[in-house]
Amino acid sequence: MNIKQIAKDTAKTLQSYLTYQAVRTVLAQLSETNPPLAYWLHRFSAQDKIQDGEAYIEELFREKPDLALRIMTVREHIAEEVTEYLPEMVRTGIQQANMLHRRQHLERITQLNQSNPSSEPERQATSDPNLDNSSNDG
Repeated sequence: MNIKQIAKDTAKTLQSYLTYQAVRTVLAQLSETNPPLAYWLHRFSAQDKIQDGEAYIEELFREKPDLALRIMTVREHIAEEVTEYLPEMVRTGIQQANMLHRRQHLERITQLNQSNPSSEPERQATSDPNLDNSSNDG
């Protein structure tokens, strides 16, 4: 396991996600102030370019540099706000999710194990005449 590579890949994914969030923010702003530009940006962003945030910004610079700069500024602001809380939130989120998955798995296993063995003894108990008589004698 190469921890540094995992960290680099995670950072790249996070950068792309923050780019996506910045685009959503700018789109919301533009829809109120400049609907035609918002429509253009929406169409530009809808072509699967946004999966790689850096490639998206590069291509946007070729088309509309002012929008690229605006999105970069918003992305940087979001990053500054989010990164303070992110490490603890990720750790806590993964721990809570893992606990939930384990609990659900344990519940499924327990239900399966309880339903399979218990159904056979019940059938045997109801079909065994000795058990019925002994309970009446008591």
